[in-house]
Amino acid sequence: MNRDKAPEQIIPLDGYQLLVAGILLAISNFVVVLDMTIANVSVPHIAGGLAVSPTEGTYVITSYAVAEAISVPLTGWLASRFGTVRTFCTAMILFGLFSIFCGLANSIGLLVLGRIMQGLAGGPLMPLSQTLLMRVFPPKKRGVAMALWSMTTLIAPILGPIFGGYICDTWGWAFIFLINIPIAIACGIFSYPLLERFESKITKAKIDYIGLILLIAWVAPLQYVLDEGKTLDWFGSNLIVGLTAFAAFIFVSFMIWELTHKNPVVDLKVFRHRGFSASVLTISLAFGAFFGAVVLVPLWLQSYMGYTATDAGFVGASTGVLAVVVAPIAAIMSQKFDPRKLVFFGVLWMGIATFFRAFGTTDMNSWQIAWPMLMQGIGMPFFFIPLTTLALASVDEEETASAAGLMSFLRTLSGAFATSLATTSWENKTTEFRYDLTAIAKSPNELMQITGESYESALNSLNMLIQSQAVMLATNHIMLVTSFIFVFAATAIWLAPKPTRKVDIGESH
Repeated sequence: MNRDKAPEQIIPLDGYQLLVAGILLAISNFVVVLDMTIANVSVPHIAGGLAVSPTEGTYVITSYAVAEAISVPLTGWLASRFGTVRTFCTAMILFGLFSIFCGLANSIGLLVLGRIMQGLAGGPLMPLSQTLLMRVFPPKKRGVAMALWSMTTLIAPILGPIFGGYICDTWGWAFIFLINIPIAIACGIFSYPLLERFESKITKAKIDYIGLILLIAWVAPLQYVLDEGKTLDWFGSNLIVGLTAFAAFIFVSFMIWELTHKNPVVDLKVFRHRGFSASVLTISLAFGAFFGAVVLVPLWLQSYMGYTATDAGFVGASTGVLAVVVAPIAAIMSQKFDPRKLVFFGVLWMGIATFFRAFGTTDMNSWQIAWPMLMQGIGMPFFFIPLTTLALASVDEEETASAAGLMSFLRTLSGAFATSLATTSWENKTTEFRYDLTAIAKSPNELMQITGESYESALNSLNMLIQSQAVMLATNHIMLVTSFIFVFAATAIWLAPKPTRKVDIGESH
């Protein structure tokens, strides 16, 4: 095949071929996004199956997110060096193979390793599936292609908790990874003959190896500090102190190198644009707040509210129901109105909905837990869609691809960091509230007189009551802090000037 063909010489797909290509690309994006949330409700099952704590179980989420964040900036180089179609199909097959590794893992160490490899393979798939959809579909049908891609991006996080919960309760946690295998390998194999004609020109693109090594060298130890800090008593541990100092030193070195290198792996120069910087600050804070709360809810519901993984999945999925309904409206409005106003509304709305989640009780039913999450979904499309438009419209046209990659990297990384911070803070606040409640609680002897239970039974009942109330107070505290972070993120968008140009999000990668 001649990869130097001009676009007009390529025979376009039509009829069933175009339909099949669109479905394969959409499904590939769906599977990768699904894996971001399918493990959320599965953490208690994974922790129990591998004999680790629920906090250690969240490494399954953070390891995938960090690895994915690191591989996203490499997408452009991989596509240039090996071809867009070849890179996409190879990454898809590798994603399926590493899913086998995850499903067969018999220790938390092996599972985390598998998730890291899964994340590295999955990182380029989101931007590449979007790029190929725009390349395969003719200009008049690209709106349909973007709608298809956007719907899979929105629907997958909704179905993730439901699928994850049902699979865990029915077949076991390993199958949340094993179900990827036939889909990923089929997409990788059957996509190539259909998409081969759209292969991009291969060039011997140089990669910033030093920048990549420095990137990994500060992100990995920092994530370890966030994950293990509580277990190792934070800065009472020489290891934590040493890793923190090392990560800080490497981060400074990374910044200096990337700002002075001719072809950096992460183009930090785009931060000179005030609109892009304000957009990235907003999306990092808001996505971090959102993802931290998303991870916390299934842990709380399954560990302390008596929910099955399936029931917790349905409750967690309520966030995305109205998001899907509102998304087309947000997309249209983002082209007609000042995106700053839409972002401010969307993020502030999410903050207000989260504020109502800060007054929970252990007597709440499923609907009382779900309705603020359902309402929160209204704000999500007004947050994601206009913010992407604003960020990419704030940079020079030739910087659009670099800006999109950097924004994806920071968004994903903020989710990983927020997961660690939220779960650690949740456990710390539970301990604090438990101590306070124990100090004012009735003694087991008084409880024996009231209930007629034995001393041992009364003591167990009292301990369970104090623990459940302490967890509830800690959960409320996290939701309250999260709501304030949303409000701060909403106001931060006004640091951005009004964009002076429009950008086609579909061609950002």
